Amino acid sequence: MNAVLEVRDVTKEFTIHQFDKTITGCRNISLTIEHGAFVGITGRSGSGKSTILKLIYRSYVPQNGTIMYDSRDLGLLNLASCNERVMLQLRKLEIGYVSQFLNVVPRTTAREIVEQAVLEIGQDHATAQSRAREMLAHFELDESLWDSYPNTFSGGEKLRLNIARAMVKHPRLLLLDEPTASLDVHSKTRVRELIERLKTEGTTMLGIFHDIEFMGGLCDREYNMQAGFLS
Repeated sequence: MNAVLEVRDVTKEFTIHQFDKTITGCRNISLTIEHGAFVGITGRSGSGKSTILKLIYRSYVPQNGTIMYDSRDLGLLNLASCNERVMLQLRKLEIGYVSQFLNVVPRTTAREIVEQAVLEIGQDHATAQSRAREMLAHFELDESLWDSYPNTFSGGEKLRLNIARAMVKHPRLLLLDEPTASLDVHSKTRVRELIERLKTEGTTMLGIFHDIEFMGGLCDREYNMQAGFLS
């Protein structure tokens, strides 16, 4: 398999038992992402874009189809059916996910959050401290906030911290769910700079964006999502 990721005929449905109703998140989705490529998905809110990312990250399990991932350490795997232990290892070492929301352990500072991400991939404390400083500075998070708890941060500050935590690992595959949703133009530029750097270093990326201009010249391929289908 030359691709890092190959999704074939994947369908996800959600059942609302109290109303005896089934909602289609996405249907018969197929896409292939080559090593080091950046693929973008556009589309209206509610069209099913985030569902695809969550299926790849295994937050959701599909009704049918395969999600073949070429792991650096474990070889070719079907993310739709591999066990949770394997998925935890992949999330820790190879697959990053950036959403609009920051979920962290309470009473953990911004600096500690980024340092812990580096420690997870086997680096020593000195390296973790150095990379955390570099990443927090890159996203221009005020240094006075580095040792504060993120529950006091603005939405934009939380999003920048979330991106820093994922990107500091230099993952093999990075999933980006509206990573610039609440950022100003300058902060968006900082995100783009880091995406470009990761791409140069070989990180494969799949991202969802409403901001088409941001994607200009960055994506190798773009899909449009409409009512659960890719085109």
